[in-house]
Amino acid sequence: MRMYDVIKRKRDGFELTSEEIIYFVAGYSDGSIPDYQASALAMAIFYQGMNARETAALTMAMAVSGDTVDLSPIPGIKVDKHSTGGVGDKTSLAVVPMVAACGVPVAKMSGRGLGHTGGTLDKLESIPGLSISIDEQRFFDIVNSVGCAIIGQTANLVPADKRLYALRDVTATVDSIPLIASSVMSKKIAAGADAIVLDVKCGSGAFMKTADDAIELAQAMVDIGEEVERTTIALVTDMDRPLGNKVGNSLEVIEAVEVLKNTAPADISETCLELAANMLLLAGKGTLQECRELARRSIESGAAFEKLCQMVEAQGGDSSVLRDTTRFAQAPFSEQLLAPCDGYVFHMNTEQVGIAAAALGAGRETIEDSIDPAAGIDLARKTGAAVKAGDVLATLYSSDREKLREGAQLLLGAYDIRNEKPATIPHFLARVTKKGVERLA
Repeated sequence: MRMYDVIKRKRDGFELTSEEIIYFVAGYSDGSIPDYQASALAMAIFYQGMNARETAALTMAMAVSGDTVDLSPIPGIKVDKHSTGGVGDKTSLAVVPMVAACGVPVAKMSGRGLGHTGGTLDKLESIPGLSISIDEQRFFDIVNSVGCAIIGQTANLVPADKRLYALRDVTATVDSIPLIASSVMSKKIAAGADAIVLDVKCGSGAFMKTADDAIELAQAMVDIGEEVERTTIALVTDMDRPLGNKVGNSLEVIEAVEVLKNTAPADISETCLELAANMLLLAGKGTLQECRELARRSIESGAAFEKLCQMVEAQGGDSSVLRDTTRFAQAPFSEQLLAPCDGYVFHMNTEQVGIAAAALGAGRETIEDSIDPAAGIDLARKTGAAVKAGDVLATLYSSDREKLREGAQLLLGAYDIRNEKPATIPHFLARVTKKGVERLA
C-alpha cells in the first residue's frame, strides 16, 4: 500500500477502506508517513468529506494509537460527557456529581483550556490541594468509593490525534466535520466510556457559528458513536452569550457550587440539569422525564453538592472552600465596567469575552502559560438586558493592574448596546440521537 494512492483516491472522491485509514494513522503516528503527505490527505478530506463508516474507522484508528482505558473495574454503565468548548462552560463541575449522586459512576478525563475557552482541569486546580494527576488504580478506587472523579488525560492518550490536530492547525484544515468529529470521539472512546453525551456549542463563542453547522457536527459524532457501539446523544446549545454569569477558574467553581445549591442563573442550571438527565437516561435510570426529576432531586436534597465535596476531598482538595466560597483566593485588583449609554444589550461577542478573561490571567494562549485562578469576569448584564448609562455591565478581577485595563477594553468591545431589544435567544437548539434530529428552536 502506498500513501500516494490513498491521497489520490480521496482526492478523486472515492471512499477509503478501513485498511487504508489504519495504514495512514499508523504510518503518521510512527513517522513513516511525512507531514506533507498527511497534510495532502487532510486537505483531500476537507474538500471531499468522509462518510459515517470512514469517519468511524478514522476515530477508532486514532483511539487505539496510544493508551486506552479499561473501565471494567468500575461496575455499571459508564457514561461520559463532553462539551465542544465555550465561555463560562463549567457544566462538568456540576453535572458529574449530580449523576454520581443518582447512583451512576462517572470516571471522567478532562483537558485544559487554550485561547478563549476554559478548561475543566484549570478550574478544578483553583481548589487548594486538589490533584488531577492520579494513577489509574487510584482513579478507579475513587470512582468506586465516591462515585466520581475528574482527572487529566494520560500523556499518551490518542497521540495520533495530537499530531494530526497540530498539522491541521497550520494547514487550514481544522474546519472539517469528519476531522473534528473523529478528534473529539477518539478521546472519548479511548477513555473507556460505554455511552457518551455531547454538548455541542453554537454561536459567537463556539467553534461552530451556526445552528446548521453545529447540528451537522452533532450528527457526525452521534453516527460515530453508534457505528462503534457507544450509544451517543448530542445536545446543541447556545454559545452566543457566555454560559452563566462567571468566567474564570475559581469564579466558575463558585458558580458550579451555586448550581448545586439551586441559586445559579437559569441558563447554566437548565443546561446542567438537561445534560445530567441525558446521562442518566443512557445509564438506564428511566425515561428522560424521570431522569430530569432524579437530577433535580439530587440538587434539592443536597446530595449532589455533598458528592462534589467528597470527590474534591478524595482527590486531595480542600472542600471547605466549597462550603464557604469566600475562602477562595481573592484577586487583589478589580474594576467595574460601566454601560456607556442607555439601551439594550443587543448582542455579545462571546469569543471576545473569553479573550478578555484570558487577558486578565484566567486563560492561556500557549500551553506553557500560567493561570491566575482568581482572575476573571462576573457579568451583571448579558444579551437582552436593559441598561442605562453608568449601569454595571461586569466586574473584572486580576492580580495585575495592567492586565485589568487591557481586559476592560476588550470586554467593552464585546458589548453591542442598541436602542432596540433583541429577540429572545433559545438556549437549547436541537437534540440529536440515532433516531435523528429533534429541533428545539
